[in-house]
Amino acid sequence: MLREQVENMQNLPKISIVTPAYKSSSTIEQTIRSVVSQDYPNFEYIVVDGAGDDTAQILEKYVDNIHWWCSEPDDGQYDAVLKGFSRSTGDILCWINADDRLLPDALRIVGEVFADFPNVDWISSLLPGSYDAQGLYSGHSRISGFSKPAFLDGFFLPGTRRRGSWIQQESTFFRKSIFAALNDPFKGCRLAGDFALWCQLYETSDLVGITYPLAGFRHIAGQRSEDMSSYLHEARGALADLRKVEGYVVGGRLVETVARLSKYIRVGSKTRKRIGYDGEKIIKDRHRHPDASWKLEKYKFLI
Repeated sequence: MLREQVENMQNLPKISIVTPAYKSSSTIEQTIRSVVSQDYPNFEYIVVDGAGDDTAQILEKYVDNIHWWCSEPDDGQYDAVLKGFSRSTGDILCWINADDRLLPDALRIVGEVFADFPNVDWISSLLPGSYDAQGLYSGHSRISGFSKPAFLDGFFLPGTRRRGSWIQQESTFFRKSIFAALNDPFKGCRLAGDFALWCQLYETSDLVGITYPLAGFRHIAGQRSEDMSSYLHEARGALADLRKVEGYVVGGRLVETVARLSKYIRVGSKTRKRIGYDGEKIIKDRHRHPDASWKLEKYKFLI
């Protein structure tokens, strides 16, 4: 049994994790530890530092754990991510910013899922985690599900709807093959490159949810994500491009109307199951069956 488990672990895909950093000396060590402490046999870690402070001194402490790093001026966060991905050799990609963290077992779970479901191209957690400014884990929220029609309806770009959720970037993993097929994955965005990437990935494949918390976003006063007006401006442009490609018509679906009204009226479970968005999620009942396999479940949901 032990030999079989070892062989299964060796067959898991290689995961490349990139951390873009700039003036991150106060937080990046916790980020690094969350990655290099992962119980996963086949991953590489790449850090691209914009050389704004003494972050390089911290990176030197982890030279045996980081597979490649540099500390030099760059053209911003997404330029750094692209530089890191260009060095990657993994089958699965993700990036985690220098103030966020992976949660324990995240890489092992991601590796198992991509190995078990070869037709799944990208995943994200339905239980996105968060940390406070001191770095203490403050729990996770819940997302009902992921769906391309719901994405087109604007429910994954808060600010375009009164209800909705973010697709948490640090909890999102995708195959290198679909990323490599994109000519301009971040569409020149300075802030909303993650959302621009989701728009392009949705052109070719559907996002699948996983019912396990994979990472946590750290809430710190003054961070770049607080410039919400600029972020939304860039993201709306990317969403408009996707809607044009898909021939999307605003307000063209009954489910969109019901989803918007569900903020004000109670929508029963039967109605949700009948007209909700079609989603897919990967689940495992570990509490009742510790050795259970992951399974892909189709279901309907409302935001």
